[in-house]
Amino acid sequence: MPLVNTKGMFKVAYEQGFAVGAFNVNNMELIQGIMEAVAEEKAPVILQLSKGARQYANPKWLTALIQTAAAQYPDIPICMHLDHGDTVELANQCVDEGYGSVMIDKSHDPFEVNVAETRKVVEHAHARKYYCSVEAELGRLGGIEEHVVGVSADQLDKFLTDPKEVQEFVKATGVDSLAIAIGTSHGAFKFKSEPKLAFDRLEKIQALLPGFPLVLHGASTVIESYVEKINKYGGQMVKAMGVPEEAIRKASTLGVCKVNIDTDLRLAMTAEIREVFTKDPKEFDPRKYLGPARKAIKEVVKRKLAVLGCVGKAEACLKASQC
Repeated sequence: MPLVNTKGMFKVAYEQGFAVGAFNVNNMELIQGIMEAVAEEKAPVILQLSKGARQYANPKWLTALIQTAAAQYPDIPICMHLDHGDTVELANQCVDEGYGSVMIDKSHDPFEVNVAETRKVVEHAHARKYYCSVEAELGRLGGIEEHVVGVSADQLDKFLTDPKEVQEFVKATGVDSLAIAIGTSHGAFKFKSEPKLAFDRLEKIQALLPGFPLVLHGASTVIESYVEKINKYGGQMVKAMGVPEEAIRKASTLGVCKVNIDTDLRLAMTAEIREVFTKDPKEFDPRKYLGPARKAIKEVVKRKLAVLGCVGKAEACLKASQC
């Protein structure tokens, strides 16, 4: 199965009340671990590349790895997605490189600029022979992830997505999905106490955009066992709370069709590598520490797929993607 866009999988996800996992990748082990998990659980998947990942690993190498995954797992619908494209030029470049989906993130700009810049990407992406989906963002998250700097925790409420703006934004831009801010946050250092997501706001947005796929960023749980393992083996991570998994599951029944997960993958990989190096300081074979890291990625992804409710949904998404 060639790489797909998100239109078909999001249609199925919305109708059946689940979300597709969107996992950030920047090397072979991450892609392998994710794909082993989704293949075993028969789930659709979005493999997303950030601007930082493209700079780190070279987009041609990453594209080749994802194309290899598509060839190896023809029964799994895979979308290659640009995460947080910060310029029209970058988003359009990824459209031209064959991505099935791109995000243009102008949420830091005034509403009018966000609309205008997003529209430019939509016009370019939708004109392609093989339709490329476009995601945009309205409202701002907290935290920090690579080049994406959010608002401070004490100001989150001020930058939540305004339901009054969503209909106008979607109509004016023609986007295929919309990332919204309801209280989640980027990075590992999210919250000092359990966050309370603005589900009332999410419900209002869903009611205003019936059938339209929403996206949740900053949704990692910050799995405590991996934070503890990192610190046990020499790390110095500050204890923090992520977004509770039950909150993510609830969101996926309220129109959220895509949930981004990055931090939990980083924590799992780092924890396993630290353990190997601490227990055997003489180890220098990359296979001996990247192997356990890849296995940990697989287990984290399987856990997330269950939370998102997309286990066993690959076939339905695949059929929808072929239409």
